[in-house]
Amino acid sequence: MRYELVIFDNDGVLVDSEPISNTILAGYLTELGHPTTYEDSLRDYMGAAMHRVHDLLLERTGQRLPEEFDAIFHSRVFAAFERELEPVAGAVGVLEKLAVGGVPYCLASSGSHERIRVGHRRTGLDRWFDDERIFSSEDVGRGKPAPDLFLHAAERMGVAPEKCVVVEDSPLGVRAAVAAGMDVYGFTAMTPAERLSGATELFGDMGELADLLV
Repeated sequence: MRYELVIFDNDGVLVDSEPISNTILAGYLTELGHPTTYEDSLRDYMGAAMHRVHDLLLERTGQRLPEEFDAIFHSRVFAAFERELEPVAGAVGVLEKLAVGGVPYCLASSGSHERIRVGHRRTGLDRWFDDERIFSSEDVGRGKPAPDLFLHAAERMGVAPEKCVVVEDSPLGVRAAVAAGMDVYGFTAMTPAERLSGATELFGDMGELADLLV
């Protein structure tokens, strides 16, 4: 193994949550008078912390979202997760291989700790991630594309950034990993390869990842 730590994004990489959450986000923004398609949501917000939604809407419209926006959005998303969420195909197999090989891993997500835990309980991924392996944008001042979250995860795991590899599926996440001085493998299952052009490697099937990491 050429890396001492594998840092996974969560949404879209470990849990198949992006279609669910972006459908709900687009619908809620539209409901509030900010017409947004599913494609718009993927383009603008996939991989981002919630503050990006607020910041972009304020920048574009001069209007602030309601104070209860985050709470209502998350309640809708969590309810949908409980009904529909599944792990990304092949993700469990990758985690099994890393565990058998004794390769350290963790996750660093733009989502809140609550969102991560709700998704992991539903999908059974909680058996692979204890609290010491989970890092959220809540833990740092800035979310992706700033490198802060990945640097925080590496520091807490005791590994130098240049010895880490990040697994990401969003342009914002790829930019954050590159800014952190880490290699990054871009997962193209939902994102066109050209939008992840800064990645060290690209792959379209999670089953391929274990071989890429060797």
